[in-house]
Amino acid sequence: MKVAVAKYAVGMPADFEAFAARQRAMLSEAAHAGARIAVFPEYLALELAATFEERIRSDLRASLAELQVFRDAWLALYADLARETGMFLQPGTFLVDIGDGHYRNRAWWFAPDGRRGFQDKLQLTAFEKETGVIEGGDALHVVDAHGLRLGISVCYDSEFPLPVRAQRDAGARLLLVPSCTDTEAGARRVEVGCLARALENRVFVAQSVTAGLAPWSPALDVNTGEATLYAPMDRGLPADGIVARTRGHQAWAVADLDFDALEASRAEAQVANDFDWPGQLAPGLRQARIED
Repeated sequence: MKVAVAKYAVGMPADFEAFAARQRAMLSEAAHAGARIAVFPEYLALELAATFEERIRSDLRASLAELQVFRDAWLALYADLARETGMFLQPGTFLVDIGDGHYRNRAWWFAPDGRRGFQDKLQLTAFEKETGVIEGGDALHVVDAHGLRLGISVCYDSEFPLPVRAQRDAGARLLLVPSCTDTEAGARRVEVGCLARALENRVFVAQSVTAGLAPWSPALDVNTGEATLYAPMDRGLPADGIVARTRGHQAWAVADLDFDALEASRAEAQVANDFDWPGQLAPGLRQARIED
């Protein structure tokens, strides 16, 4: 199954129609490349803050409040695009008002048959905590897409093994990671998290990233990293865990992920982290003993 992950250069759309036109053009490109699943990056909806006057777009709290006016149109846009392209879409995140001036960083998904749902970001970065208005989610989900079960792990969440393991135990064999990082260290942390989750769960991981500079935005000002498709490092799979990765101004990384081969690789695996996972949960290993 072909999966596409975007390296999305943050722009300054003049209005929602300009934003929507770019989404349609980019997703048409992915569909023409044969993708059945397409992933956009975390915080993508905040690009719409560029349509506000400067005093609002330069203030994150004000931007989040104003952004809600686009929520219904944003949902309708990707529902239409999923149906039009025939792709399962994960269009990054939209910070959704949950009341009392607080928001959740919500990763919606849209299926061609009209289904839709979401996974909220669970763990908050220091930046998100410091806003005082963004809350972490409290539920974990998986979803079926084109006969495949997948989970979503938003950026920082990919650095935590247990929720992803729960998604894998619920049948997920593909992990979608919409991300947004503003330093090389941040990009590397998410990369290492994605590689670790692929290795220990024997799953493919699809990471999308924001790119470029957007000095008008307090959240999207600097963007780092490359959109990447990852695999566990084992026989018949890439030795470095990298299936496909964007370079330079390339907007999409697209690869045909062979899930049957992934399952078959377990029988000839050099290591079996996914199978051996319970070994680390033995009672005697839950607490280290201090030696005299």
